[in-house]
Amino acid sequence: MLAGLTFDMVALLVWLGLALDRLLGEPRRWHPLAGFGNVAALIERRMNDKDAGRLRGMLAWLLAVLPLVAASWFAIAMLAQLHFFLALAAHVLMLYFGLGLRSLRDHIMPIAAALQAGDLPLARSLTSRIVSRDTAQLPEADLAKAGVESLLENGNDAVFATLFWFVIAGGPGAVLFRLANTLDAMWGYRTARFLHFGWAAARIDDLLNLAPARLTALSYAALGNTRLAWQCWRAQAPQWSSPNAGPVMAAGAGALAISLGGAAVYDGELEQRPTLGSGPRATGKDIARAWKLVAGTAWLWMGVIGIAGVCLA
Repeated sequence: MLAGLTFDMVALLVWLGLALDRLLGEPRRWHPLAGFGNVAALIERRMNDKDAGRLRGMLAWLLAVLPLVAASWFAIAMLAQLHFFLALAAHVLMLYFGLGLRSLRDHIMPIAAALQAGDLPLARSLTSRIVSRDTAQLPEADLAKAGVESLLENGNDAVFATLFWFVIAGGPGAVLFRLANTLDAMWGYRTARFLHFGWAAARIDDLLNLAPARLTALSYAALGNTRLAWQCWRAQAPQWSSPNAGPVMAAGAGALAISLGGAAVYDGELEQRPTLGSGPRATGKDIARAWKLVAGTAWLWMGVIGIAGVCLA
């Protein structure tokens, strides 16, 4: 935690950051993460070629992330010299720009509405904006599955892991995690292009997500079918390719008592993925249930952080 911030202050800043996210949502223009993505794409084009290995990928990661994290620390330090409340405002803004709770709702719930209305073309178009799998021919069940999986996984990445690192290191902690997570989304693929260059981005994101992903999975389990969530987490998570998405999605699917995972088409190729959860296949109504689980987890974290702030003040 940053010097000068007591835990009750951190709790208040968390509440303010989430309130800003709820009130304003994702910036439609000039989002810092979008700008960072453009810079990262430029770095990758310049540094990733046929000879690029893990070392160059690590250097590219450091070049993309460290200057911005250092700048965030420096900005807060300078603002604190002017007035303590300016530094607090900077922390809140950094958290706000790293959060995506309302954005998740705004992207996911229209898919549920389209499925409820039987408008599969619209549901396919909306789903294609949030997932990398092919959606052009997906039936309702697969669209619902894609929506629920995206919501559960991004609930961790765009909300709870960001909150975790904010509690640990304030605004710069949230900045660090969101930049690392963005690079993993851009470079962390096991393709010929990124197998070596993106190795560092994938491993660093795995490391930063180890604790928050398991706290997220525990929260999903606590707010849903706890016994089934725990059983699915233990049995199914080790089979998933991602060490952090596995626990989050297996526990979330178990908490909702539905089945996720299975076959999906990526770039025209069928990929057989392990089953997650247990129960009937997801439907459009389950997207709304998954959103309630993620939103309830946000309230749970806010409550726990608030109580900790009072007790540790």
